[in-house]
Amino acid sequence: MRAVAIACILHVCALLVAGQARAEPPPLATAPPAPTPSGPPESEQLARTLIDRAHTIAELEIGFIALPRAPISNNQKGGKVPFLGTVSKGDATMQTGLHLLYRGSRDLAFGAGALFAPSPTSDSNAGGLGPLPRTHSRSYLYLGGEARWVPLHFKWLEGWLGLTMGGVVIADRFTTDVGEAVPPILGTKQVTVRTEGFAVGFQAGLSWMFAERWVAGAAFRADRWILPDSPNCTPIGDCATLTGSVEAFEAGLTIGYRIPL
Repeated sequence: MRAVAIACILHVCALLVAGQARAEPPPLATAPPAPTPSGPPESEQLARTLIDRAHTIAELEIGFIALPRAPISNNQKGGKVPFLGTVSKGDATMQTGLHLLYRGSRDLAFGAGALFAPSPTSDSNAGGLGPLPRTHSRSYLYLGGEARWVPLHFKWLEGWLGLTMGGVVIADRFTTDVGEAVPPILGTKQVTVRTEGFAVGFQAGLSWMFAERWVAGAAFRADRWILPDSPNCTPIGDCATLTGSVEAFEAGLTIGYRIPL
């Protein structure tokens, strides 16, 4: 009997424990913690995506070129540049250009460029062998390749360094200011003396990608022109005004259009 009583007591206890377990509600499920955001903001990710993608850039430039030690004549020191006035004691004039660049990686770009001075400085006291009143002007044309390294990346802004190498053509134009106008078949009043040489330089700049396809910026260059030591001259004594080694400095504003590949 004692064994039966103990068994009954244990059975009743088991039933009470089971009922208590059914009466208690299950613990509430807790949501997993929200993932902590990692990586750059969305705008910076977009900028990286656009820059990392291979693309070409067609870039227009407008600025000025200055040759601080090379005036066009003894009477004309310095040159005038729009919005800046007289620049340097040598020559200075407005310059325009076009650059075509291929950027296959985030940090490197290669291409070619052409720079031209459309409004050269002029001197109305140019001479020659005769006493005729003459006007002299000097223009510049550069054609060559370039490479850019882009070490600075900050969202939509980049900073770059580079090298340029190519050929330069200097045109000295002498124009006679007197005499009757005649048909071109009988001759012209203008004589051009051309000088060709080699150019190498260093460049630096900033680029701002203000839209998905558009890039604005600024560029600065320091060039060394290697020209013939003896000047070319015409039979009447009009001679090239640049020889030997010449320093040139350039600055410009750029606007470019990106073409993704």
